[in-house]
Amino acid sequence: MFDSIDDWLIIAVVAGVLFYGSSKIPQLAHSLGRSVGEFKRGRLEVDREIASEKAVVNPASAPPPH
Repeated sequence: MFDSIDDWLIIAVVAGVLFYGSSKIPQLAHSLGRSVGEFKRGRLEVDREIASEKAVVNPASAPPPH
């Protein structure tokens, strides 16, 4: 009956409306979007730091700067 992710997504949305009410759903979506954006920015920062550390340790194999 619940074989696909679409089925579970529909159930999650219905449960969210039941638990939080329809007025809170936009606020939750906004907060989730901001959290995902912050996570992506943090991940990019860590990736840049790792790349710069690799360049310091082994400058011959580092790609040229953009």
